Amino acid sequence: MKEGKAKAFTEQELRRTLRIISKKPHAKRNTALLWCSFGLGLRAKELASLHVEHVLGADGRLLEEVNLSSAMTKGAKQRFVYLTNTSLMEALEDYLAERENKEGISFNQQAPLFTSQKGGAFTPNTMQQLFHRIYVEAKIYGASSHSGRRTFATTLIEKGADIKAVSRLMGHSSISMTAQYVEDNPLRLKQMCKDLY
Repeated sequence: MKEGKAKAFTEQELRRTLRIISKKPHAKRNTALLWCSFGLGLRAKELASLHVEHVLGADGRLLEEVNLSSAMTKGAKQRFVYLTNTSLMEALEDYLAERENKEGISFNQQAPLFTSQKGGAFTPNTMQQLFHRIYVEAKIYGASSHSGRRTFATTLIEKGADIKAVSRLMGHSSISMTAQYVEDNPLRLKQMCKDLY
């Protein structure tokens, strides 16, 4: 599926996917992954590049601002994303607590944030494959690792965010690129026309 054309989820589809993965192996990791995708608009490459230290401060608390270095992003553009969504923060805290409990003294701030079944880092490709498996299990068709990113942009615009701010959060060089991500919602368009005057 062409990047940027992945399915944008409805809230019900996201909730259903979260419910299904909560009963599967690696539930806490996959829940945190979904929230990082849908709540931060991160690409598979960016998710695979995250380390524990990117989200967790030295005091053991989640950082509010995550610095995505130019080495982590597409187009080598540094950007910031914000850990301020309650569901996202709870998912990350649950996952990190599980990791810390399992790894004990070997829990390492420099380790990859999301680890595979074997304990190593994901590559962008294996991260995409994981999203594919999750969406197949949830019976969400037309979805890819880019769906969270597309849903993130669409939801922000629907909630009234200006496209320039969304473009900045997405790390796009132009608002025309961001506009391609936004899924037209016929109900929203109808309501906008109704409320015009």
